[in-house]
Amino acid sequence: MEELSHWIDGKKVAGTSGRFADVYNPATGAVQARLPLASTAELNEAVNRAVIAQRAWGATNPQRRARVLAEFVRLINRDMDKLAEVLSREHGKTMPDARGDIQRGLEVIEFCTGAPHLMKGEFTDSAGTGIDVYSMRQPLGVVAGITPFNFPAMIPLWKIGPALACGNAFILKPSERDPSVPVMLAELLQEAGLPDGVLQVVHGDKESVDAILDNPDIAAIGFVGSTPIAEYIYGRGCANGKRVQAFGGAKNHMVVLPDADMDQAADALVGAGYGAAGERCMAISVAVPVGEGTADRLVEKLIPRINALRVGPYTEGDNVDYGPLVTAEAKARVLGLIEEGVKAGAELVVDGREHAIKGDEAGFYVGPHLFDRVTPEMSIYREEIFGPVLCQVRVPNYAAAVELIKNNPYGNGVAIFTRDGDAARDFASRIDVGMVGINVPIPVPLAYYTFGGWKKSGFGDLNQHGPDAFRFYTRTKTVTARWPSGLKEGGEFHFKQVD
Repeated sequence: MEELSHWIDGKKVAGTSGRFADVYNPATGAVQARLPLASTAELNEAVNRAVIAQRAWGATNPQRRARVLAEFVRLINRDMDKLAEVLSREHGKTMPDARGDIQRGLEVIEFCTGAPHLMKGEFTDSAGTGIDVYSMRQPLGVVAGITPFNFPAMIPLWKIGPALACGNAFILKPSERDPSVPVMLAELLQEAGLPDGVLQVVHGDKESVDAILDNPDIAAIGFVGSTPIAEYIYGRGCANGKRVQAFGGAKNHMVVLPDADMDQAADALVGAGYGAAGERCMAISVAVPVGEGTADRLVEKLIPRINALRVGPYTEGDNVDYGPLVTAEAKARVLGLIEEGVKAGAELVVDGREHAIKGDEAGFYVGPHLFDRVTPEMSIYREEIFGPVLCQVRVPNYAAAVELIKNNPYGNGVAIFTRDGDAARDFASRIDVGMVGINVPIPVPLAYYTFGGWKKSGFGDLNQHGPDAFRFYTRTKTVTARWPSGLKEGGEFHFKQVD
């Protein structure tokens, strides 16, 4: 069985803690590799080496750092299929989904090649007599990222790119469920010209996370995961004087008004609700049709589309719509929530509980499910299911739809489908959610905007990628300079001779 490695000082390094985690192939349920879990001492040693490497990297001018990232982009494109295959094998998502995972991360790296412009400060000439004021952005030093299983390429790239472009060294603690792609990305960065030690990939569990939170040389931490862990990381990291951005769970709604194109809305819900097996923080998990007639028409459109979904292993290529969940525990949790929904009285319109893949019965597959007449007190509405389950909550009017979303503790993404521009404009203005889609089911902003949720979906003042990322990974220094004038009458300068 393959034994995976950390990436320290530009090379693969075996673990020394003696602790390991199994890495599964979700399509078959088989263990395919062992992953070393770092001790606190191993994590701290990686940080010590990053501190040394950062000094020269931080002193490198932004244009040269950007050239490394530009070459990194070329190398990722060169190895796209190889990366996607490994990603699919460890995560379970289809090859098209895996390529999309990498592509969305790649777009942030492309944005970061604009670092020379994004790092610029401000300048005021003659703020006072003989006084100029200017600011500069400087790197924080060593920063860290703790990233989730559901996007093993995209989220690490969202963290790594801005941090390195700003001149920091980076400690990455990726998910132990699908850890290989982050190490492959580190190898490509080295090939692109990144100096050894500037990026360290350290695998681990809670011990490594706590070591990151407590290490005094780590100045900032970026996290994506569940809300309870986000709150923990934000609280402990801030208590230790670190800058922290921590993104948590979601319960994303899609409001469907009576005037919406029902075919368009149904297609959007199927793609946004079941793509990647629902393991996306921006997945639409709640459909909110306004009015009984709208709800009935929407369900009628959804049922045949959901029943036509093809579930299977990534090796089937474009012939499958989504694959297995990432672990057996994830599958058990999703099936448990489905049972709770049935017991609570929700109407299970499409039942995928008996779904199985011939030849891969041990895989972590869950068939597609559709619940209707879900109410806000049910656990399938309150909890983030993170599986191929769509819940429909019927509301009598537009105001009730807005109120439903307002009362939900999460605020990551939301969408509205309508032909009414005034209603869409009002919705975008009033809704208290960080990312809004208008006839767009998954409103993930482009790389040059910022990504972040509100309420229990996000902790910290600055978001991921876009200009916010450059603010997060730098400190602003302001200089006030006074140069008394030596200009005399007649326009001549008088210079003091210095021996």
